[in-house]
Amino acid sequence: MNTVKSVYSTQGAESGATAPSAAPKRSYASTSVPRHLARGAIGFGLIIGSIALVPVLGPAVLLAAPLALIAFRGCPTCWLVGLTQTLSRGRLERQCAEGVCTLTKAHPSQARRARRT
Repeated sequence: MNTVKSVYSTQGAESGATAPSAAPKRSYASTSVPRHLARGAIGFGLIIGSIALVPVLGPAVLLAAPLALIAFRGCPTCWLVGLTQTLSRGRLERQCAEGVCTLTKAHPSQARRARRT
């Protein structure tokens, strides 16, 4: 019989630590809103252009559509998530305690500092 022990249960018993409460952050944000909108325009332009030009140039033009994934850093949904992250950068702060995460407004000095970087 094979048994698997949880890493968190053995660490918690030895050190009194608890399991991590939040997954690692993944950021799709850009450095600025205009740069993010430009990436969106390129991505949507490539998708729309490749579909619209099929009757004129043939199916080979559909090879331009995957290039949109590079501009979007994934899919159009990833681009939208990145847009919201870019817009809210420095304005919201996520705090996690005891397995519960909440969003709160960031301190004004932190918000200004985050917008500069």
